[in-house]
Amino acid sequence: MADVTDTQPTQRIPRSPRTDAESRTPEFRLAMGALGGLRQDLFHDAFAYRPLQPRPADGPVIRRLPQRIRRYAVWTPHAFVAFVALIVLAASSTTNGLNGLVSIVFGAIPAAVVLMTLVRPVLAFWASLATSLFFGVLANPWGDWPWSGATITLHVAVLTFVAARTRPRTAMWMWLLTGAYGLAAETLLSSGYGAGSTGPLMVVSAFVLLVVAMVQVRREAREEVAVQQSVTAVERDRRTLLEERTTIARELHDVVAHHMSVVAIQAEAAPYRVENPPPELEQAFVTIRENAVAALTELRRVLGVVRAEDYEAPDAPQPTLADLDGLLGNVRDAGLEVDLAITGAVRELPQGVELSAYRIVQEALSNALRHAPGAPAKVEVSYVLGGLGLRIVNGPARGLVKPSPGAGHGITGMRERVTMLNGEMTAEQTEDGGYEVAAFLPVVKDETA
Repeated sequence: MADVTDTQPTQRIPRSPRTDAESRTPEFRLAMGALGGLRQDLFHDAFAYRPLQPRPADGPVIRRLPQRIRRYAVWTPHAFVAFVALIVLAASSTTNGLNGLVSIVFGAIPAAVVLMTLVRPVLAFWASLATSLFFGVLANPWGDWPWSGATITLHVAVLTFVAARTRPRTAMWMWLLTGAYGLAAETLLSSGYGAGSTGPLMVVSAFVLLVVAMVQVRREAREEVAVQQSVTAVERDRRTLLEERTTIARELHDVVAHHMSVVAIQAEAAPYRVENPPPELEQAFVTIRENAVAALTELRRVLGVVRAEDYEAPDAPQPTLADLDGLLGNVRDAGLEVDLAITGAVRELPQGVELSAYRIVQEALSNALRHAPGAPAKVEVSYVLGGLGLRIVNGPARGLVKPSPGAGHGITGMRERVTMLNGEMTAEQTEDGGYEVAAFLPVVKDETA
């Protein structure tokens, strides 16, 4: 018997039909996108009402003018358009081949088209083309076709004003449509007696529109740079704020960790200080110690999140107000003449308050060294009933102020420390040209050690 092989028909995987967008060539998509731009710019928005807004009063030129002139100077673009409309009116009235009142009426039509650019710019472009045809057929059938001297002035003015108020793409489409209209009119409607003037119009309008487009591109680039600089400044301030808060969190970690360690040690040693403590008390102290150790572990994990890669834990305890003498000694060695005045009953404050107070004094004196070389400084520490008052003031600079290598964020760090403690702070120049930093750090009576 012959071997019989079972064969199965090959199943072809059906291909998904290609969409129209996938089957089109890049050239076709580019052409369709260009035509879509033409339709959007010159047809859909033809009747759009877009009144020309006055110039901003804080512009680089207007803000230098006197106040009584400034309120009129904001309307300079409108006045210029009206002035050009008067020129077009005069040119149209004298070159339309008519006389008397009829000439003035005919001349008012192109002037009205120029004024239309103030409210409906795209419609003014179409009206300018229609006006040239109207003047060519009724007023000047034997002259230059389809453009006369008056209609050339009108159309160049309209192209300039509309291009200045729209995008460069719209200016390109207006220029191309103007050329197509002029060539078609010369070919199909010319009587043969006049010379075509589309060529000179296209050359002049191309030069004018190129200048307008360059001004627009430069203005848009300058605005984009200004926006990017503003965004960069905001992001830089935000990053600086986060860095200062991270620094404060790292410094306060040592303070909080010390307290939690003391709680854990005291909870472990407390049962041994009482003879025969009840089991419930021993269990309570065990629970306290376990919670303190767990809190200390979580605190170290949080510190690992906010710690920078180059951060190194300090070898010494965080400074307090008792270390101010050493700080002032270092500052005096750096060349700053500084005095210390302490008022009120000196007492021990919470470590977080003392650390923040020390850092505020340190940063204020550092700013005085950088920005007021040779000026004397004074530090006042006031122990009051509700908290701690600080005042660091320095006189005007007596030497050459060199550019500071720092980022200039010392005030931000001081404000963050004061805000963390729900305090108040001011930092401003004094009347004699110096600088003063004043802060109040509230301390609740139960928080004092």
